[in-house]
Amino acid sequence: MKGQETRGFQSEVKQLLHLMIHSLYSNKEIFLRELISNASDAADKLRFKALSDANLYQGDGDLRVRLSVDKEAGTLTLSDNGIGMTREEVIENLGTIAKSGTKAFLESMGSDQVKDSQLIGQFGVGFYSAFIVADKVTVRTRAANAAADQAVYWESAGEGDYTLADIEKADRGTEITLHLREGEDEFLDTWRVKNIVGKYSDHIALPVEIEEKDDEAETTTWEKINKAQALWTRNKSDISEDEYKEFYKHVSHDFADPLIWSHNRVEGKQEYTSLLYIPAQAPWDMWNRDHKHGLKLYVQRVFIMDDAEQFMPTYLRFVRGLIDSNDLPLNVSREILQDSRVTQSLRTALTKRTLQMLEKLAKDDSEKYLTFWKAFGLALKEGPAEDSANLPTIAKLLRFASTKNDSAEQTVTLEDYVSRMAEGQEKIYFITADSYAAAKNSPHLELFRKKGIEVLLLSDRIDEWMMSYLTEFDGKVFQSVSKADDSLEKLADEETDAQKENEKALEPFVERVKTLLGERVKEVRLTHRLTDTPAIVVTGADEISTQMAKLFAAAGQEAPEVKYIFEINPEHRLVKQAADTQDDAKFADWIELLLDQALFAERGTLEDPNQFIRRMNQLLLA
Repeated sequence: MKGQETRGFQSEVKQLLHLMIHSLYSNKEIFLRELISNASDAADKLRFKALSDANLYQGDGDLRVRLSVDKEAGTLTLSDNGIGMTREEVIENLGTIAKSGTKAFLESMGSDQVKDSQLIGQFGVGFYSAFIVADKVTVRTRAANAAADQAVYWESAGEGDYTLADIEKADRGTEITLHLREGEDEFLDTWRVKNIVGKYSDHIALPVEIEEKDDEAETTTWEKINKAQALWTRNKSDISEDEYKEFYKHVSHDFADPLIWSHNRVEGKQEYTSLLYIPAQAPWDMWNRDHKHGLKLYVQRVFIMDDAEQFMPTYLRFVRGLIDSNDLPLNVSREILQDSRVTQSLRTALTKRTLQMLEKLAKDDSEKYLTFWKAFGLALKEGPAEDSANLPTIAKLLRFASTKNDSAEQTVTLEDYVSRMAEGQEKIYFITADSYAAAKNSPHLELFRKKGIEVLLLSDRIDEWMMSYLTEFDGKVFQSVSKADDSLEKLADEETDAQKENEKALEPFVERVKTLLGERVKEVRLTHRLTDTPAIVVTGADEISTQMAKLFAAAGQEAPEVKYIFEINPEHRLVKQAADTQDDAKFADWIELLLDQALFAERGTLEDPNQFIRRMNQLLLA
């Protein structure tokens, strides 16, 4: 062999192979599904490239996948006549995992997670599953546009390195030979292999054939062992649940069953078929910038591209599946899709179809919907900002934690909240904070607890941004309890004569505080919203909130300075003690302490925490 060399695997591949070889999968037979799925993808890519270069099809008949067993040699061979690979593509596809964050993800997995047979499906690198049953894998491949002497040989025992060389190969495509481990003889049984293909790959549009040898007649035939009809082109009534689930695993490279799916054929002004799936778990790299999302695009049953993101809004990037359109040209490109009127129309229809799927899931199975929400709720929360046209539907799909439940789990719907609103309550109250505990224990909630009024507790980073677009639901306006608003003061009990007299007596105290703090606060005033807390800070109704300012800072942007309104509880003993203090220095210490406490509760940080501690210690010792 020419050009032979030995190369080391990328470190991430070494870790991945280690997991494989130590039986990460609980179901070993899945390796065959993965290899057939890859062969199907190779055929799809050849069909697409042949649209612009018909010569690529020359020389090797109809596209297919073939399986052959050699019991004496202990090998199982899978071959296809698809697009094939060049030497560079072999190195890229079989020697590396080209996804940022893979190494960190692998290193973060604990011992319990290593045993989880679902993990590997999150990588979409099914070729390596061959090492579950094989102690050596040999690959011979020739790219569709390459000469016979430009084929490539790859071999590895799944340890630290692999061998690469140039060889001759008569036909295009890829041949993978698995040298099976001791004890894996079941995969040398032709009947067993047929059974696996029927179970997992019946839906593949490509014919899967198995070699049948007649030793007496010394003949070899190839028997087709799958339906070889694209699943989405069949009638829904003819497709079983198991077939839908297996097709999902084929298109998504996920190993868990989907939560729900929708298969639709539309005729009329537009003609297309869609098959959409909602996964049960998020891929490990979903929040990476280079995470690929979108649907597989077919035009008149010809594969065009993977990850066609133009058909789904970003907040629905978790949706998997495909669209097969009769209204797009076969030579369509991503650039054409970007500005196509047909694409925009399909995107609108598929978005509505997905939201209807989620509505159905939420209505029919709240437990499954909670599974979805835990995996993809953060993505769905981007919806109000991105998709105003579907805002009412998205709002119904949102879930929240609230003061009604003593749990951080987000299970409360806006419909639930509105149905429980107190008599005379006009607004939906919420609070945003850095954590559930911070939201739940915020002093802003004291009056609401006293009155038995439910407040939504929002603690995801995206929540403040989402609420700036989610302004009303079912005719009820949203109101942050940390923003100044007349409706909040109206919730307090009507002032007694004694309270009015106390407020009048404290007017000089309020003026004294204003003079001390000056421009550092927007306003100083008394409030009856508090029961156990001496003071809080709130922002004006039209001003930037604390959480929004934090979002700006986290994004590296300069946010406007937050000018707080300092609200003081006239009934609190510490306030009364501060009001009675005649010494200006000591008075200043008290007011600074109360302001720092209020800022700390609101922001979670202080500009000078040491000064706060020293001041508190001085007052404790006084």
